[in-house]
Amino acid sequence: MKSIRTYHPRRGRLSGRHHDALDRLLPAYGADAHRPVTARELFGVDVPLVVEIGSGMGEATAAMAQADPARGYLAVEIHTPGVANLLATVEERGLTNVRVAFEDAMELMGRVPHGTLAAVHAFFPDPWPKARHHKRRLIQPGHVAVLASRLVPGGLLWCATDWPGYAESMEETLDASPLLIRMTSSASEGAHVRPLTKFEKRGHDAGRAIADLRYTRR
Repeated sequence: MKSIRTYHPRRGRLSGRHHDALDRLLPAYGADAHRPVTARELFGVDVPLVVEIGSGMGEATAAMAQADPARGYLAVEIHTPGVANLLATVEERGLTNVRVAFEDAMELMGRVPHGTLAAVHAFFPDPWPKARHHKRRLIQPGHVAVLASRLVPGGLLWCATDWPGYAESMEETLDASPLLIRMTSSASEGAHVRPLTKFEKRGHDAGRAIADLRYTRR
């Protein structure tokens, strides 16, 4: 599934730890970019599968996977330092329920069978604040249609942002999806805990409110 790029290409230096993690661990924990994306393909067993789009340095993915060992987590990230850091963290914590996809998220979604994901997380995706770049935003109608179609009935689409304009756009887009139902605050607050990431901390430090938007598949 070819798509407009939704991320900024960035380069970062790799530490020795990160070089080692990529060399040793990506072959073991990396998702094959030419294979279907299913729990059985990734983990060898049928477990509920959560896809984390834009996992960054992997803090939230590792924390959620460690607290939720009955589900499999697939972290999708395009930036090398983040992939390497998550791989190193997975090994250090002995996590067996994490895999990493080093590729564009929407292209990966083209290999996910419809109605198979327990959840999709999109925490603090690039807000692309300039109007001419809004077409690059992850949460827009065409992308949401794809993401929602991959969820099982009752599956969760969970988005978070600290940019007010993007939060409003997300809410309008998600509310308009015929496949999604917005969760009420009372239904979502206790059931879902999102670990603090560096992007959220930056938002807090800058005085920006955090918008958490949770929707379930009809």
